[in-house]
Amino acid sequence: MTWDAARLANRLRHRHLVLLANIAKHGTLTRVAAATGISQPAATKALAELEDIFGAPLFLRTGRGMQPTPLGELALVRARRMQGDLDLWAREVEALHDGRAAHLHVGVVPYVSSALLTAAIGRLHQRHGVTLTLHRATTDHLVPMLRRHELDCIISRATSTLAQDDLTHRVLYRQRPRLIAHSRLAQRLARREADWPAVARMDWVLPAVNTPTRQLIVEHFIRAGLRSPAPVLEAYSTDVIEGMLSANPALMSVVPEDIARELCQRGKLGMVPWDFGWELPPINLIRRRREQALAAEECFSDILLELCADLGPDARPRA
Repeated sequence: MTWDAARLANRLRHRHLVLLANIAKHGTLTRVAAATGISQPAATKALAELEDIFGAPLFLRTGRGMQPTPLGELALVRARRMQGDLDLWAREVEALHDGRAAHLHVGVVPYVSSALLTAAIGRLHQRHGVTLTLHRATTDHLVPMLRRHELDCIISRATSTLAQDDLTHRVLYRQRPRLIAHSRLAQRLARREADWPAVARMDWVLPAVNTPTRQLIVEHFIRAGLRSPAPVLEAYSTDVIEGMLSANPALMSVVPEDIARELCQRGKLGMVPWDFGWELPPINLIRRRREQALAAEECFSDILLELCADLGPDARPRA
């Protein structure tokens, strides 16, 4: 088959994007037909039409289902992005019909200050009429969502694995690690010099092993010649961490200092002022590169930078 580039622009339709998404999800045309309520011959015909547009097979039929060819892989990636852009476009249109200026979908890692988010969202709506949906998850979940165009931007830690040309990074603020524990345990430890061998033997709640924070904690104890603490629970949720430490006066955890201050405000937990001697990877605003930036996204970025410029020693934005 020969291919003319004009075919893609002239013949590709939204239903083709939906078909690609369904093949990726279900794996066979039989399952696609059953899930979408069409006959298998109709599904086969639709795929043949799509492959005619591209001028070559997009999938190989194997005993394990339909496996994408290199051209099929490209089609799946582009189709997901186009579908994501259409979904975001639809939400923006809906926002305008509802009298709102725009609507953003923003991904946020768990250890971003609630005070910062609350202030930023409030100013964004007050100044520009923009509404926002927050998606809380870890970086390894948020970055693929950003690349699939399911999110407009994310507030996350930047690592070397994210240093690719399709994303831009802007440092918002830096965080120091702090020990937290039940208030009684924290008070006892605060009266002592830093005793890492003693706390290494205690019970801990720590982030998952594949997270940047956990890796830095492990390295800290290894540098001190100690075995890294074995957590009784791996969790990133501040609600879970607060609940576990409040209920068990023998548990320890490590969170960023601004998060520690927020958790300790309620009086059940206390912060141990020992210096780890290092900082966590900075919190960044991470965005996709676009030919034309979204106005609402630019407004959100400006407000975040404005608030983070006001961060004081306690890492909380001023009102």
